[in-house]
Amino acid sequence: MPGLVIVATPIGNLSDLSPRGRAALADATYVLCEDTRVTRKLLGRHGLAAKLVAFTDHAGPAERARHIGAIQAGASVALVSDAGTPLLSDPGQALVAEAIAAGVAVSIVPGPAASVAALAVSGLPATPHLFLGFLPPREAAARKALEPVLAAERAGLAATLILYEAPHRLAETLGLLAELLGARPASVARELTKRFEEVRRGTLAELAAHYALQPPRGEITLVVGPAPPAVPDQAAMPDLLLSALRQMSLREAADAVARATGLPRREVYRAALALRSEHQAGQQGVEPEQS
Repeated sequence: MPGLVIVATPIGNLSDLSPRGRAALADATYVLCEDTRVTRKLLGRHGLAAKLVAFTDHAGPAERARHIGAIQAGASVALVSDAGTPLLSDPGQALVAEAIAAGVAVSIVPGPAASVAALAVSGLPATPHLFLGFLPPREAAARKALEPVLAAERAGLAATLILYEAPHRLAETLGLLAELLGARPASVARELTKRFEEVRRGTLAELAAHYALQPPRGEITLVVGPAPPAVPDQAAMPDLLLSALRQMSLREAADAVARATGLPRREVYRAALALRSEHQAGQQGVEPEQS
């Protein structure tokens, strides 16, 4: 049938291509791929000889429109990346979105993804998790990219974080994360499904020290444990409540301060009632000035 089919390919071991994935590649009019040499090796391993067309995120609107037009004319086009599931830090997002907008049938043959594989073997909580892809290579840009995550964690997000990283930047990235996130458990998965597969676990600081002394090689996925539960801040509650009560209703102020401090809502609500009563009593006790 005409359409765009997203095909997940092995992340290392070429035997991991699924039977459905093999059939989709065999039946495709042509295959869009990042590097034709990489995909040709995969096809050769499975006895396939599909037409390959190079396709990356540098492809412009005209090129994407040409492929969508081919599908509308009856072609079956497969989209693959060099490894894993397309669109996960790989090309294809704009093509898929535009194909859907054009009414083209888009389907998927699911399969390997380094992010999910690394999460599964990390030993860290799988739900919820947040996939961040690659951080920017420069430290200042990486810090800025992590600001929304840190803000979300301060607001209560407790999700396992998943990142991809280049081997020559791994130790530096681990050090930055240790500085920003503290002593969290983490896992570095390297060369998954390949001959020299390695999964090393420890704190961010421990892993940073290890890879600073022993620079890694190969494909790397980094998994970081979720933010620990907030420690209730009893001392800060009165000031936070006073500030909140100037802008919100009593119920809203109690909810906001309970979230910010981690204290039980019922306890915060009682304190808010007491503060409001004190404030009202103080206002009633003020004598008007004599003229």
